[in-house]
Amino acid sequence: MTSVQSPAQTTASVAPSPASTRSLLTVAVVAQPLWAAVALAQAATREGYDITRHPLSALSNGSLGWIQITDFVLAGLLTVVGSVGLRRALRGTPGGTWAPRLVRISGIGMIAAGAFVMDPVDGFPVGTPDGTPAALSWQSYAHFAAGSVTFTALIAACYVMGHHFGRAGQRGRAVGSRVAGTTLLLGNGWAMSGGTAGTLTLAVGVITAMIWLSVVAGQYRRGF
Repeated sequence: MTSVQSPAQTTASVAPSPASTRSLLTVAVVAQPLWAAVALAQAATREGYDITRHPLSALSNGSLGWIQITDFVLAGLLTVVGSVGLRRALRGTPGGTWAPRLVRISGIGMIAAGAFVMDPVDGFPVGTPDGTPAALSWQSYAHFAAGSVTFTALIAACYVMGHHFGRAGQRGRAVGSRVAGTTLLLGNGWAMSGGTAGTLTLAVGVITAMIWLSVVAGQYRRGF
């Protein structure tokens, strides 16, 4: 004779455990700061690299380019995994659907940015002619498209989190979210317009948004 489970029992049996959610949020905390740390370490040590002239993506070129390619792919995969923890933590709250979804999209964009390497540019790696190439490869166009997806998703995620915290009455975190999103929006806009040291403003914007989302994940992790 078989027993019949009630709906409540069935729901309880499939509900994610706090421990698994905490683990996923730990991944979200680590993912994007990991990318930033590896990229900045290379920016400080690789011969011929100048962050005021070269985007961090240019580090995927040269004999050590595999480091940055791996950095993109690994951080992207971790971001996708970590977004599951954010989805669980934010379920049923304002922005609880779109914030994790946008974080996941940014992770997918990072994976694609690692898979498609931009062309050498403006003297990097050493031996590359100064200035931008006369013609770009299709891989470079694919990389720029992946970067645009990543940046747009990160900006949107920050603004959605700003809405989330605003509705929750957490004014400081709401402001922080919007500042992070705006920093990336302005940094990317300045870089796209050809502004002086635009690659630096873009790096500052990207890393600010990444670190903020890591901080948010850390906040929710403490609740599990």
